[in-house]
Amino acid sequence: MEKECMEEGLANTKRPLLPAETNFISSDKPNDGSSLTPVLFLSAIVALSGNFCFGFAYSFFGSIMTIGAAIGAVLSGKIADFVGRKRNVWGVNIGRVSIGFAVGLIAYVVPVYIAEITPKNIRGRLVVTLQLMNCSGLLMVFFLGNFFSWRTLSLLAIIPCLMQVVGLVFIPESPRWLASIGKEIEFGDALRRLRGVCAGISQEATEIRDATEIFKRGDAGFQGLFQKKYAYPLMIGVGLMLLQQLGGNSVFAAYLSTVFAKANVSTTIGPTAIAFLQMPAAVLGVLLMDAFGRRALLMVSSVASFLCLSTMGLSFYLQEHHYAKEIIPVLVFLGVLGYSYAFAIGMSGIPWVIMSEIFPINVKASAGSLVTLVNWSSSWLVTYAFNFMLEWNSAGTFFFFASISALAFLFTWIMVPETKGRSLEDIQATLITYVY
Repeated sequence: MEKECMEEGLANTKRPLLPAETNFISSDKPNDGSSLTPVLFLSAIVALSGNFCFGFAYSFFGSIMTIGAAIGAVLSGKIADFVGRKRNVWGVNIGRVSIGFAVGLIAYVVPVYIAEITPKNIRGRLVVTLQLMNCSGLLMVFFLGNFFSWRTLSLLAIIPCLMQVVGLVFIPESPRWLASIGKEIEFGDALRRLRGVCAGISQEATEIRDATEIFKRGDAGFQGLFQKKYAYPLMIGVGLMLLQQLGGNSVFAAYLSTVFAKANVSTTIGPTAIAFLQMPAAVLGVLLMDAFGRRALLMVSSVASFLCLSTMGLSFYLQEHHYAKEIIPVLVFLGVLGYSYAFAIGMSGIPWVIMSEIFPINVKASAGSLVTLVNWSSSWLVTYAFNFMLEWNSAGTFFFFASISALAFLFTWIMVPETKGRSLEDIQATLITYVY
């Protein structure tokens, strides 16, 4: 039985994509294509290794990287549509000469690539794993920084990049991108590799092909993006990215030692402890993603972030008025720790998950570039302004971040739809027909 299944699968990879009404593989096969196959696992790991590099570089080089990332974000969508998701990551590695530029590309390409190759039942978990890889890179810098100089650390960052370059040889291109440019044979081959040679992929292939044909008839590019029918997904994507960054996320990555020094917390022990404790939070976010859905986790994350940031604001208010000095370091440390957990389970990775799901193929490049540009531009704005804000009013700074978290809760409640367990084609068709 197994031999026959393998022979049938290999034969299928050598012939053109069949018409929609013909099954690729008969539906009585045991695998329905919704499981995590070895090829899918390898593809996700290779793509996500770029986010490990990002976490490593971000904690090492700080906020100046966000300027280059914003530039890379502008070009990310068009590059991804021109050369594909997989080959675009090759460009990312060459672009390591300018780390920020490369990060701008990664921020768009990785979640989109993973979303396009992954079955709907595990899509959220795999896309949000990018946050886990970011935390892993961050933790690695804190650990290795105890033993190596900064020059050695910068050289060590090359290792995961080289591993990604080698891995790219063995992973398939995004089937949806191949379908969008009319490469029918390659589309079928890529989908079979990702789902397994014995998987029944006829229904999924038909849905992808039909949706691609419909969306390809619409206007593409930035001009087409600003039509009324795309207003709803665009508001969701831009809104979530603004709320993610204006809530202070970049501040804790770039200026955590400054925050701790202001509150008289050890600048040696504090940041290292937070880096270690972020890992369980990132793992928790991956485990909860497809169990509770995007909306619920976003709202829980926003409420918890509001409480933690308010605690930090209260701590600095007490410090400014010389009250309860002995508990201020404890409150600030607990506030940062709580915020790290709250952010990791929701607002960290879920905006990228949703961004990768909501835009149709004909505007995905333009929309992805715009949304990623908004993310990195607002990240730069917050990191640039933070020191001025802290000098102006420490308590007010964190109360401002807390108010953004409250706004994120309201925005999610009113605007963000649940996408858990739905195909990309279903999500996109629903959003562009929504009358706001």
